[in-house]
Amino acid sequence: MNKIIRTGLIGYGLGGRCFHAPFIATNSEYELARVVERKTNESVEKYPSVQIARSVDELLADNSIDLIVVTTPNETHFPFAKQALNAGKHVVVDKPMTVTSKEAAELIALSSQTQKVLSVYQNRRYASDNSTIRKIVDEKVLGDIFEFESQFNRFRPELKNSWKETPVGGSGILYDLGAHLIDQVFTLFGLPKSITADIRKQRPGTQADDYFDIRLDYGFTKAIMKAGMLVREQGPRFMIHGTEGSFIKYGDDPQDPDARAGKMPTDPTWGLEPPESYGLLNTTIDGKEVKRRVPSEKGDFGIFYRNLANTILRGVPLVEKPEHGFNVVRLIELAIESHQQKRTLDCTGFWETKYE
Repeated sequence: MNKIIRTGLIGYGLGGRCFHAPFIATNSEYELARVVERKTNESVEKYPSVQIARSVDELLADNSIDLIVVTTPNETHFPFAKQALNAGKHVVVDKPMTVTSKEAAELIALSSQTQKVLSVYQNRRYASDNSTIRKIVDEKVLGDIFEFESQFNRFRPELKNSWKETPVGGSGILYDLGAHLIDQVFTLFGLPKSITADIRKQRPGTQADDYFDIRLDYGFTKAIMKAGMLVREQGPRFMIHGTEGSFIKYGDDPQDPDARAGKMPTDPTWGLEPPESYGLLNTTIDGKEVKRRVPSEKGDFGIFYRNLANTILRGVPLVEKPEHGFNVVRLIELAIESHQQKRTLDCTGFWETKYE
C-alpha cells in the first residue's frame, strides 16, 4: 500500500471531532481523506481537504481508502466494523469495541480471515495520569501493591438528550467510562481472578446506569474502579497503596478539555499537566523516607495512531490488540452478571493475550 494511510472516519460527533480527527490530521503518515456526515459539512470547515460521504456505503465503496475509523454509538460498532472488514479495509473501533463479547470474537475472526488490521481505540492508556501511574508501578517505588483505586467521576445531575442515557445496547456509564478504567487496570495488572460489582441508576428519570463500583481480586492485589454522575466535589483520581508507600493523584488528564476546546495536538502545551495536579508520592526508597510531588508524564493520545501506523506500514506487532477490546467487553458482561446475582463471580471467558 501507499506510505500514507488514507483514512475514512465514520461519524463526526464528539468522538470523531475531538479524539480521532485531530490526531489523524496531524500525523504525516495519515491522510484524513473522507468523513461520513449525513447532513452537515462540519469536518470540511476544520479540514478543507476532506471529502464528505453521506453514507457508510459510499465511504466503503471508495477503493482508495485504507483505514476506516468507527466512532459512532456503541451498538453500531459491530455492524460498521464488520462491514468495513468485509470491504477490505483496516479498522479502528472506538471503545468499547462492541456491546457483547460474542460480537468482539466475530470481528477478531473476520480480521484474521481478511488479513486486515483491527484495533480498538483505548486512548486513555496515553493519558498523562495513566502514563505516570504506569511508570510508578513499573519502577516498584511503592513495593508490592495491595490496593489500587481509580475513580472517574462527574457532576451532571441533569440528563442529556444522548443515546448514552437511553436504554439501548452499550449505553450507560459502565460501557462509557468503565471501558477506560477496565483497560487501564488490565494494562497494569493483567486479568483478574474474580469480580464483585454494584451498578446503579441514581439520577431521577435516568434509563441507563450512571454509577458503578467494581472490585477485582488479583490475589494479593485488589483493584477498585468507581464512576458516578453525582460527584460535585472530586476526590483523588487515583489512590495506590503498596508495602513501601502510597501514591495519591488528583485531577484529570488535560487532553480531554483541550480537545473539546479545539486545541490541536501540535500545540507545545498539549498533554502537560499543571504542577498543582502532580501526584503525591510517600514511600521509602533505599531505606529513606521520600515524600514529594511527582511531575506528571506528558499525555499524548496520538501515540495510538503512531503505534497503528507502525503495524499497518511496517508490520510491527499491534499494541492495542482487538483481544484487549474483547476482554474489556467480557469484564463488563461479568460486572453486569455479578450485580444482577448480588455476588462475587470467578472471572472466566477472557481471551488469553499479552498486554504490553
